[in-house]
Amino acid sequence: MPQQQTSSPGQGQRFDWWAAPAAANAADRPATPGRSAGPAGPAVPAQPSSVRPVQSAQPTQAPARVEPPAAPSAAPARALAPATDRTEVYRTVQASEAFQDIRRSYRAFVFPTSGAFLGWYLMYVAAQAAAPGVMRSQVAGPLNVAWLLGLLQFASTFLLTWLYARNARTKRDRAALGLRWDTQDQLR
Repeated sequence: MPQQQTSSPGQGQRFDWWAAPAAANAADRPATPGRSAGPAGPAVPAQPSSVRPVQSAQPTQAPARVEPPAAPSAAPARALAPATDRTEVYRTVQASEAFQDIRRSYRAFVFPTSGAFLGWYLMYVAAQAAAPGVMRSQVAGPLNVAWLLGLLQFASTFLLTWLYARNARTKRDRAALGLRWDTQDQLR
């Protein structure tokens, strides 16, 4: 296929980048004064007479038939090998004793703490439904038992968040970071 030469527009001329390929085939289409039809049908401004596409000395041929891609070769199999190796590295890390210790430590904190907090919340709701007289008991001034337990729900949420962060920082983060660095070294 011949090389297309383009020139930049002169002073006072406008060059539309998206219309440039349509202008290259202007010799193949019938021209109308002032406008020419683009490849998709809408009219595009005609090129100024100073900017003309270079025409080939060869006659115009029908577009070549696009061949379907060839059968897969050995190259894709090699491309999959590193991904398989990565998978094996992560599976080995997951089966390692260090990873299991980190998971065990996480579960030992999160499951009992979540259960205790859920029990505490359900106790508050059940007490509100089962013993409204007790919940209306005044503690101090306008503060009653229901308000006190409700505010303690917020306090316990902040306390559990702080305990979780402290537990993660002291028991799991250093071990997890070491395991992460080892895994990254294996993947290089």
